[in-house]
Amino acid sequence: MASHQRSTPNREPQRSPDENPETALETARRQLARAAEYLEIDDTVLERLRYPGKVHEVTVPLERDDGSVDVFTGYRAQHDSVRGPYKGGLRYHPDVTRDECVGLAMWMTWKCAVMDIPFGGAKGGIVVDPKSLSDDETERLTRRFTQEIRDVIGPNTDIPAPDMGTDPATMAWLMDAYSMQEGETTPGVVTGKPPAVGGSRGREEAPGRSVAIVTRETLDYYDEAIEETTVAVQGFGSVGANAARLLDEWGATVVAISDVNGAVYDPAGIDVAAIPSHDEEPEAVTDNAEGTRITNDELLAVDVDVLVPAAVGNVITEDNADDVRAEYVVEGANGPTTFAGDAILAENGVHVLPDILANAGGVTVSYFEWLQDINRRTWSLDRVQEELEAEMVAAWDAVREEVETRDVTWRDAAYIVALSRISEAHEMRGLWP
Repeated sequence: MASHQRSTPNREPQRSPDENPETALETARRQLARAAEYLEIDDTVLERLRYPGKVHEVTVPLERDDGSVDVFTGYRAQHDSVRGPYKGGLRYHPDVTRDECVGLAMWMTWKCAVMDIPFGGAKGGIVVDPKSLSDDETERLTRRFTQEIRDVIGPNTDIPAPDMGTDPATMAWLMDAYSMQEGETTPGVVTGKPPAVGGSRGREEAPGRSVAIVTRETLDYYDEAIEETTVAVQGFGSVGANAARLLDEWGATVVAISDVNGAVYDPAGIDVAAIPSHDEEPEAVTDNAEGTRITNDELLAVDVDVLVPAAVGNVITEDNADDVRAEYVVEGANGPTTFAGDAILAENGVHVLPDILANAGGVTVSYFEWLQDINRRTWSLDRVQEELEAEMVAAWDAVREEVETRDVTWRDAAYIVALSRISEAHEMRGLWP
């Protein structure tokens, strides 16, 4: 097999360790500029892609169960729709900010393009701790938020989906609130719904499944036997748990997993099928997994073949990237590696399979769900999984071609694929006067 050593463009100046971590927007813009170095792109197109098309900020009042009223801030950032309607998740989290939504919306634009899905990128959310809300309060908050953004979403305009702090029930409430105002049932306005109201089979496990598929394809490319591969997974939510279980099923040995309370390490392997995911039983890893208790930070430095950061963003940074001992990092979370951390991993010869490829199973099956909704046809689970397999392998192969042709990292290759498709669409459509 040919050598896969690669060169990288000059690094941008790095911030010192005591500075605040870079935002999602800063990272997204740096990655855009880096990918543009490899392509001949019109400067005006590149400049347009540095900014969102629109950012909507709304006030969301909520009547609490005790009769009091709290007011929350909500956002919906719409980055680019040159290839199709905006698409992206809604998160309920106390750290939601305008810039985070913009940066994540940009990532969604790249993710849809690298998968060759006819969507653009969006992201949104409410600044709230979902754990502080009762189920009834969450429903009321969701319905009011839907009303506040109703004019800017729609099945042919902007299609939300679940994200941190939201789930299929949240999407069902959103769809119902939108439909009631429109005067007709409109399942295509949102994806990630329960199948009973137009959701797709296989949607919840899709991001984790795509992480496992990308891991399998990458190991095979480098002549690594999956049966001889050790894996550590940070975060045992929908993405991490499903990735771990599928890799275990295919023969890999998962030796470390974690949740917000900490991690468990067992070099002999963990029976991940027997451990409840966060969705099944919140914060259950350390109560159920047998092995040595370690911290989430220590999990990142475990001596394994494959590391899957599937919890939150900015966990691999300039401060700890040198501690990563894995040969492959497959990003299950959005933005788990900072720009500076990524540069260090590349210098150390670590192959990083980026989030815009690895966890793109979510938006891919969301696309399948949208197709089912607008055509009023339901797909079987087998068909969903077969179609996802085909789409993921095709996307991985397109990225692999750029890795080989241009002698670049997997992340750079993914952005090159995405940016070339987006810029071509912009050049074909032109700029409205």
